[in-house]
Amino acid sequence: MASPSEWFAGARPRTLPAAVSPVLAGTAVAAWADGFVWWKALLALAVSMALQVAVNYANDYSDGIRGTDDDRVGPMRLVGSGAATPGAVRRAAFLAFGVAGVAGLVLAATTAWWLVAVGLLCIVAAWFYTGGSAPYGYLGLGEVMVFVFFGLVAVIGTTYVQAESWEWAALYAAVGIGALACAILVANNLRDIPTDVAAGKRTLAVRLGDRRTRALYLLLVLAAAAAVVAVAAATTWWALVGLGFLVVGARAVRTVQGGATGPGLIPVLQQTGVAELLWAALVAAPLVIAG
Repeated sequence: MASPSEWFAGARPRTLPAAVSPVLAGTAVAAWADGFVWWKALLALAVSMALQVAVNYANDYSDGIRGTDDDRVGPMRLVGSGAATPGAVRRAAFLAFGVAGVAGLVLAATTAWWLVAVGLLCIVAAWFYTGGSAPYGYLGLGEVMVFVFFGLVAVIGTTYVQAESWEWAALYAAVGIGALACAILVANNLRDIPTDVAAGKRTLAVRLGDRRTRALYLLLVLAAAAAVVAVAAATTWWALVGLGFLVVGARAVRTVQGGATGPGLIPVLQQTGVAELLWAALVAAPLVIAG
């Protein structure tokens, strides 16, 4: 039976910046548009974090029963390591999905009921990333879905449930956050190319190959930088302080472009997560002040 510390590690807390960042960015845009609602921001954060934990447990379960994690380089997995049974990990994933669902229902009831359909789509996408008979994460579509759900949907949705209006700045912020969320997955899949090939997991990194995957990582970081400029143009030029994320992001780029492999890429995951959180925080501060 897994210990509490193993369950905590299995939730992969280092991935949580990818859940906090879109809510922070979306809330900042809502504040700039004079639409900040603190309790809706907290509910959006609960939805985002619960979905992130649910995805992590769901991936642990699905990859574990397929044997993908039998020879893993990265963090410990509950099923793959034998620390927890597949059924227990699946129940943990469903519990996290339930938390996200309850918080999402409250947001929908107080904003617009069509948001229920968006929430259901998020849960389905989260489960079938590695779940089901034809998981899209095994087909090279993981980065697309991360961009859509942890970028576009999360940021724009957070802004909308508070301001209840369309804001172009939310779209630009969503592109920046989504690009860095994708970069986390790209770095993860770059590291796992050898084991994914052996397991028959055709991620985008496997399809592109080592060299082009490293180029994609650089492109995503540059896209995030361009998104800062777009947000600043749509709101206040003080938002350009968001380019400070490159202090950390540039270190991660140097590691990736320097040819690091295997365990050498693990720090890149953390650095990219920190860069994403910095992007959101540094862009958010001037938007909140201006709003």
